[in-house]
Amino acid sequence: MKAVRLFRLLDCLRTAREPLAAHVLAADLGVSERTIYRDMVTLQAIGAPVRGEAGIGYQLEPDFFLPPLQFDADELDAIRIGLRLAGARGDTALAKAAGRAIGKIAAVLKDGKGDAFADAPWRAVSRLPGDPSGWMTHLASLRKAIREHQLLRVGYLDLSGHHGERTCRPLGLTAFDGSWLLTVWCELRNDFRNLRVDRIGLLETTGRVFKSELGKRFDDYLRRLPTDAQP
Repeated sequence: MKAVRLFRLLDCLRTAREPLAAHVLAADLGVSERTIYRDMVTLQAIGAPVRGEAGIGYQLEPDFFLPPLQFDADELDAIRIGLRLAGARGDTALAKAAGRAIGKIAAVLKDGKGDAFADAPWRAVSRLPGDPSGWMTHLASLRKAIREHQLLRVGYLDLSGHHGERTCRPLGLTAFDGSWLLTVWCELRNDFRNLRVDRIGLLETTGRVFKSELGKRFDDYLRRLPTDAQP
């Protein structure tokens, strides 16, 4: 149905961080580029502030209000599994937050979908060590430091058994099957480093914050990785 497709188009534009080309939207929705062009004209005619430029793509004007999100079955499964993983592999605060998020989403779903979402048969388990003196102690503090751009002083025991201390910018966290990995920008080495969270001893804030700089961001680190290793 055209109405459903128009809402899907708006959802695509709402979640995109950069303009989307017509051929990208067409492939995502399984229609022709000609259909995308016609749909964009329709959206603009009914007042949706869609901006399009040749060779760049389409995007929504900032601060445009859209009605609440409507999730399809696959999207709900993805959310539920993701929250289960957060509960299984996160620190205590993150696990509790995942539980609250499940309840909030279930409460607003209509047509009986709330109970199905809350009781969905998806489970996640963790191979991470449960030692509270290891990764669990630092994970909540690291999440906060990443959000607030806090410059940290970190004491670390590397895999060779050497103790070191560095001042660094915490950039991102990656959950692996058996560990959490902290990606930082090391101020001493002037380069990216990865630290296993369970091998961090000292963790202190310096009282300073850092600004996001081109070449020193988590996205910049990810672009260095081989294509087959990127998330």
